[in-house]
Amino acid sequence: MEGWDPNTKSTLTQIPLLSTKAGPRDGALWTQRLKEEYKALITYTQMNKSNDNDWFRISASNPEGTRWTGKCWYVYNLLKYEFDLQFDIPITYPSTAPELELPQLDGKTHKMYRGGKICLTVHFKPLWAKNCPRFGIAHALCLGLAPWLAAEIPILVDSGMIKHKDDATTSSES
Repeated sequence: MEGWDPNTKSTLTQIPLLSTKAGPRDGALWTQRLKEEYKALITYTQMNKSNDNDWFRISASNPEGTRWTGKCWYVYNLLKYEFDLQFDIPITYPSTAPELELPQLDGKTHKMYRGGKICLTVHFKPLWAKNCPRFGIAHALCLGLAPWLAAEIPILVDSGMIKHKDDATTSSES
């Protein structure tokens, strides 16, 4: 955690670490892992809300807990930019981190793979590997998606690659 800002360190230390090393094919152990995932996500969400830093909604979109969908948003220049968020839990989870996808931004930045998967290879994947199986979905959002949004959304807005929903409505009405 050297080199991290104090806010990130504080946030990360408050998200519960997970202990069950299980993936989608592991039956009852996977169910236990999902319970730990939900506990960490609930803690992270409550912490964000209490710090007036609420920035995502996510839930499993299938009973097995292998497909997750939701919304994430980033406020820039006092405007809220909202995006669909989705990902699948890899079969090799938790050894392999989920690939977080923002489909609306597909092709708008070089720091993204086909399908809107955000690039996390250089900074996040080694951290995930070092902390397997203790890291989970909440950690991927905190250490993967949050910094990616903070780095990329201002650039995309300033370059005109994405527009605020009010700007898009106004320009289409003209």
